Amino acid sequence: MNRAQAEALLNHLWRRGTAFLGCRYAIMGGAMTWVSERRLVSAISNAGGFGVIASGSMPPEILASEIAETYKLTDRPFGVNLITLHPKLEQLIDACLDAKVGHVVLAGGLPPAGAIQKLKQGGAKVMCFAPAVAIAKKLVRAGADAIVIEGMEAGGHIGPVSTSVLAQEILPAITDVPVFVAGGIGRGNAMLGYLEMGAAGVQLGTRFVCATESIAHPNFKKAFIRAAARDAVPSVALDNRFPVIPVRAIVNEGVRKFMETQRDVIARFDRGELDQKAAQLEIEHFWAGALRRAVIDGDVETGSLMAGQSVGMVTKEQSTAEIIQELVEDAIRALLDRPHALTL
Repeated sequence: MNRAQAEALLNHLWRRGTAFLGCRYAIMGGAMTWVSERRLVSAISNAGGFGVIASGSMPPEILASEIAETYKLTDRPFGVNLITLHPKLEQLIDACLDAKVGHVVLAGGLPPAGAIQKLKQGGAKVMCFAPAVAIAKKLVRAGADAIVIEGMEAGGHIGPVSTSVLAQEILPAITDVPVFVAGGIGRGNAMLGYLEMGAAGVQLGTRFVCATESIAHPNFKKAFIRAAARDAVPSVALDNRFPVIPVRAIVNEGVRKFMETQRDVIARFDRGELDQKAAQLEIEHFWAGALRRAVIDGDVETGSLMAGQSVGMVTKEQSTAEIIQELVEDAIRALLDRPHALTL
């Protein structure tokens, strides 16, 4: 196989993803709160990938402004990630439709009734996260145009199943719509592997945190560059009476204080000083504002350093275009290295 054949094969493997997204490379940027804003999103799209704005807890008017500012920086397709539990989800959907956003990603749980259809009727393509085959099938029946599966290797809020297992379970079962794979992907050869398993494309977040276009604080970027894969660990709930949704982040003083806070709150509850609700809220509120403190203010000691296990493959600050080209070149090199590779 020569280079031209390798490039043709790669283009063939992700043709469904590139057609769906409308971009050159079926590489989506993961929606990372405070990080995936206009500059990084437009840089990913301008480099041939597909940037996605992380709306997070934004009110509708701020999201509308962010979309408008992103349009000023790119004429390439990009999407918006909406959290289904947001109290103003309907208004956020309206903001996306008013701005003619072509793709909306619904994350954080099953979409409420009517959300998918409202987006589709407004002209947007809808992508949904699915942690299991049954849920993926339910979402497709509800009208989802594409599915994203994300394994526990990812950063931020995670599920219990690894990317490799999810891919083996879901890719053969969901063929009616494109499926994009996320979680722990840091190199092009891994990306290629999922494409050959049937994925339409991939989503990466952690690799883009240290892009030159990322507004993340220099301290935040340094923490990523210094970290190894084993440094990004899930948060731990100390008592089943007070569940904690697992969040994968780089261990720091904040993580250690969170453990101490849980122990203190549980002890106060056991002594009758707090009721169940108050104790749960105190635990849940520990991290309030912690991600912004780390990403924007650079507090890497007590802030939240959300990162996927692929953080060990982040070794320097580089441009978004360089990161994407590294992924593509790595995939092509993997194809060229095969002694008896099949060609189209």
